[in-house]
Amino acid sequence: MKILINKLFQKSILQKEEWFFLLKNRNKETIDYAFEKAREISLQYFENKVFARGLIEFTNYCKNNCFYCGIRAGNKKTIRYRLFKKDILECCRIGNELGFRTFVLQGGEDPYFTDEKMLEIIYEIKNKYPDNALTLSVGERSYESYLAFKKAGVDRYLLRHETSNGDHYGKLHPNNLSNIPRKQCLINLKNIGFQTGTGFMVGSPYQTIENLAEDLIFITDFKPQMLGIGPFIPHKDTPFSGSPAGNVELTLFLLALSRLLLPKVLLPATTALGTLDPKGREKAVLAGANVIMPNLSPPHVRKQYNLYNNKIATGLETAEGVANLAESMAAIGYKLVHERGDY
Repeated sequence: MKILINKLFQKSILQKEEWFFLLKNRNKETIDYAFEKAREISLQYFENKVFARGLIEFTNYCKNNCFYCGIRAGNKKTIRYRLFKKDILECCRIGNELGFRTFVLQGGEDPYFTDEKMLEIIYEIKNKYPDNALTLSVGERSYESYLAFKKAGVDRYLLRHETSNGDHYGKLHPNNLSNIPRKQCLINLKNIGFQTGTGFMVGSPYQTIENLAEDLIFITDFKPQMLGIGPFIPHKDTPFSGSPAGNVELTLFLLALSRLLLPKVLLPATTALGTLDPKGREKAVLAGANVIMPNLSPPHVRKQYNLYNNKIATGLETAEGVANLAESMAAIGYKLVHERGDY
């Protein structure tokens, strides 16, 4: 199987059956070898830098009813909140003083935040912090919406495809949602000129090794500038409350394979990994990840953005813990930096 790892390392493209074989027959030796090669690539392109992004989770209202998500519209137990423009700008002020040069505005698909309201927020942030990058992650919108956001100064957009297989997508979402328009949104974002990010969950209900191979084929073809891969974690108030969480080791292996596949990609060490494994984010960096997103949201709302059970919301996850986070990166030989870190 090292032959396949070496093919990736040498920038060759794997076929679906090769991805399937590599994932299905993985063992410790193969995984460790992939980590080693992924680190080599990451160090080559980024030295030992890990880019810090300031995450602002500004609304947990969502019109969608995705079966796996804790802030789904059908979850009546979630305490809902919205951060308004002045709240978001205060988060940015604090983040800028802490040294962050990228803000990530993430939220559910909240109808309250019309294009007009979003543009007000975007213009204000870019006016006050013109040297800072701004990333949005607010779901599926029209081409015209995305174009307006880009013209207003948004630099990057995150929209996970979740799973590239239509049948699998249908098992995770209600009938009114499909991955066809979602993929079209990703194409629109890239055509408009955003640094575009996608991604998928590892270990989601009904997922097969073949599905993961298909995700890697999708990523090969799409060539995103950013890629979010994290383990599925169940939420107690969703239809998948009794489902097992995704496998940490497999998630890390997929991060390493993604670094080999896309050497320059911006690859986060996700909060979900840190939730399942106390050293999950450090392990992710050692598997090729190069982005970490500490939380700039006000402390009183952090626990309400509860996509899954037991999300870490204190310690290293908070902006106040950035110094500790930098120490944890230094302990494994990496440097937490506050540069924009553009693709």
